[in-house]
Amino acid sequence: MAEVTPAGTGDPGLFTPASVTWQMHGDPMMWVAGVRALYLQALHPRAVRGVTQNSDFRRDAWGRLMRTASFVGTTTYGTTEAAERAGARVRRIHRTLTATDPVSGERYALDDPALLLWVHCAEIDSYLHVLRRSGFPLTDAQADRYLGEHRVSARLVGLDPDAVPGSRAEMATYFARVRPDLAAGPEAREVDDFLRRPPVHPLLAPARELLWRHVARLAYASLPPYAHELYGRPAPAPATVTRGLRATGAVLRAIPASLRWRLPPRHILRAMARLGPGARPARHGPR
Repeated sequence: MAEVTPAGTGDPGLFTPASVTWQMHGDPMMWVAGVRALYLQALHPRAVRGVTQNSDFRRDAWGRLMRTASFVGTTTYGTTEAAERAGARVRRIHRTLTATDPVSGERYALDDPALLLWVHCAEIDSYLHVLRRSGFPLTDAQADRYLGEHRVSARLVGLDPDAVPGSRAEMATYFARVRPDLAAGPEAREVDDFLRRPPVHPLLAPARELLWRHVARLAYASLPPYAHELYGRPAPAPATVTRGLRATGAVLRAIPASLRWRLPPRHILRAMARLGPGARPARHGPR
């Protein structure tokens, strides 16, 4: 049910309609970007162990994906109170979780800033990379602004905003620094296997073959070269990947936003009801 307030008088939230984030996160290619983020995040052995040792990933992967999407939607389009509440919930959960290194026996906390930073950077980099490469119009300055804006979302999960990359140059430096820590261990293989062929009800198997496999292949193809090397499959030709992303983006963006946004949980429609029609994310990117 939409929040009912006089149009234009509601709380604009943490990002506001003037942000790059507000415009980007309404784009349907965010789903492909989210799957790319899962592939990338799985390459950090300590981070991915935190997932596999604290949940039945194969049984709950869809739920995890939807919870991440709901968190992004809430923090982007929700009220300030709703965003802060979502962040507090994530921090509270992370404080209670640990994982164990199977070789050394070391037990470590999942709210370790280094692990939180990896998850954050892999996610935000994936959103930016996929949307830009698929044709969402962003200048370099707007791309940097987007990364700077997400020091806010980093704070919500428990990171020091000043320690988070706030530009493309800083993000590139971060990935270069963390690259030696990455590997495609058993847990990453498990994630890879799941994403390539997730278990579904028999009646949904045709949809998996027609739709999901295309999304997963495209998300995987858009990974950086070192990720392909770690997973052990040849990297597709960059031009071919870009064409695929642009074609998929064109198809998805042709679906009227008024239809796409009606799917639960309807964060954008609730934001527009709260703030008025001027809060509608622009079809052609940031103003």
